[in-house]
Amino acid sequence: MPQSPSSPLVHQFLDYLVSERHFSPYTSRCYGLDLRQFVDYLVSAFSLSANEKAEAEALKAGKPGTTTITGYILGINVDLLRAYLTKMSEQGYSAATTARKIATLRSFHKWMEKRGIVTSNPMTMIRTPKQPRRLPKAITVDQVEKLLAAPGTGDLLSARDRAILETLYSTGIRVSEVVGINRGDLDEAGSVIMIRGKGRRERRVPVGSHAMEALKRYISMRDAERGPGEPARALFENKHGTRLSSRSVRRKVAKYLVIAGLDPAISPHTIRHSFATHLLDNGADLRSVQELLGHQSLSSTQIYTHLSTARMRQAYDKAHPRAQ
Repeated sequence: MPQSPSSPLVHQFLDYLVSERHFSPYTSRCYGLDLRQFVDYLVSAFSLSANEKAEAEALKAGKPGTTTITGYILGINVDLLRAYLTKMSEQGYSAATTARKIATLRSFHKWMEKRGIVTSNPMTMIRTPKQPRRLPKAITVDQVEKLLAAPGTGDLLSARDRAILETLYSTGIRVSEVVGINRGDLDEAGSVIMIRGKGRRERRVPVGSHAMEALKRYISMRDAERGPGEPARALFENKHGTRLSSRSVRRKVAKYLVIAGLDPAISPHTIRHSFATHLLDNGADLRSVQELLGHQSLSSTQIYTHLSTARMRQAYDKAHPRAQ
């Protein structure tokens, strides 16, 4: 069995995700939870001594130091992996959750193989379960208009919230991207914003006239009240003058959904889906929508064409005299 590294593998791998792959803290945390659950399975699958169990707990907590459980990780084979996934299925995990856990283990084993920690990768023998293709939800243009009008613009925080909602719908960017915008990322003359997306990939997205108007109003009110800031200053700040969090934006969207009388199940990601769907409904080409959304793969964007096709089918069935 290969020699265990001086630092627990899980700890090293999670450091790699953040420092080299530039994963978001949320995604890295999900990977960590999946791997620690797998360590729990190893503890139950093998007859470990009290000391070995203590070392396993240290590994799960990300504490450095040589651990016996690391040796078990290095000795994993395809039969053990299949037994683990069978247990996950018996515990009632959905196909989507199981697929994520498989993706975590696949990434972990690929990382170990590339670094010469293991000589073979048993995950190449594991298939990801098929998942039902779910169409993303989208809301109508009228519903979007109601949501955007909910904050008002009478004070600084209301103007900020209106600018956030307008930006989300005008650009289709993710919540994590909107809170990451700095003052210097907004090009008012060109009506574009520099966005840092997943993996710190940068892209420039256009901003519509209504969103630009809301942004300029908010910036003018903020600068008058708090003074102009450096280019690296957060564009969207909380009442204390520090950068808004993704959680705060989600809470604000939920608040304005109630005010607008809309479905509380609508999320900021629904706004992103609506952005893409409305563009395609009005003739935008798929490649342009892919670039605007920041998708690496066109297949990630193609699901929106199914949604648009479904809407066309509904309209056809409803309006054509010989559809039925």
